[in-house]
Amino acid sequence: MTQIPTITEARRVASDRLETRVLFAGPEDGVPVIFVHGNLSAATWWEETMLRLPEGYRAIAPDLRAYGEADPAAKVDATRGMRDFADDLAALMDALGVTGAHMVGHSLGGAVLWQMLADHPGRVLSLTQVCPGAPQGFGGCKLDGTPCFPDNAGSGGGAVNPDLIALMKAQDRGDETPNHMRNVLNAFVWKPPFVPERIEDILTSALAQHVGEADYPGDMVTSDNWPGVAPGKLGPINALAPIHQADPLGFTTSGATVPILWLRGADDQVVADGSLFDLGTLGSVGAVPGWPGADVFPPQPMIAQTEAALAAYEAGGGRVERVVLADCGHSPYLEQPAAFDAAFHDFLASM
Repeated sequence: MTQIPTITEARRVASDRLETRVLFAGPEDGVPVIFVHGNLSAATWWEETMLRLPEGYRAIAPDLRAYGEADPAAKVDATRGMRDFADDLAALMDALGVTGAHMVGHSLGGAVLWQMLADHPGRVLSLTQVCPGAPQGFGGCKLDGTPCFPDNAGSGGGAVNPDLIALMKAQDRGDETPNHMRNVLNAFVWKPPFVPERIEDILTSALAQHVGEADYPGDMVTSDNWPGVAPGKLGPINALAPIHQADPLGFTTSGATVPILWLRGADDQVVADGSLFDLGTLGSVGAVPGWPGADVFPPQPMIAQTEAALAAYEAGGGRVERVVLADCGHSPYLEQPAAFDAAFHDFLASM
């Protein structure tokens, strides 16, 4: 019996698109499981989950373009939506000799995997989507994904708190203000009072996000529409803008029918029908002045959008399992590892 290592292995891997750090765990001849991290994150967040995989699986977790230890010269073309990330994953699989893999995405990583299933359906054995971004993108759109304004004002890099960016540039690890990364994580990314045991490592990886007009938060353009800024063309946050999602429901029409597990925390404040990172929500509660009202700029119904997309996927012959963990925020695999593993491992075993 192959012994599973007690720590992950990290090495740099160069594909024909990107050189980056990739974490590995489990036997080299095991069934591949690729873990895709979210925003303000890196492969580090997945380490314990990787090590808890059942025997016989090979865990693989890269730092995405614009995150962690990925090549800083590699920029995200936001006009392609999630396609730079999805193409990077396919190229990484080629470099590793992996023809197909089970795939697990968190938050932005989940948005990447909707695109992966649309563009590279033959490479995906199953999807486990953990609090994934809605297929329609993030910010400033209505239920069907139509931007609230033609230029999608209120989404993209201009929607990011500039105080957070300044503190990130300074690599400030403090907790003096609500805008410090440590406090953002502890207040929103998991449900208080939970704090991960490896908070310092997780904080380090969050602060390793590549920062700048070509990275995070990316560029932006002024707009005559509320709140005065619209998405630019560079960086991962602009890539999430609904205006850059050319075919949000492409995965439902790609011919794919692989099983999907949608697992989320009941108290997620990041990806929600009233996300506290969505300007429609913040405007509605008076946190951003000048909100034009729910008829013009409603809070984005992210859960409803994902549910509608998955219903369409099921109608096309796909199988979907839905798990909602009570008393859990945006990071179930960190907050409730036993409950997460029970659902995830059973899902893997069902194929």
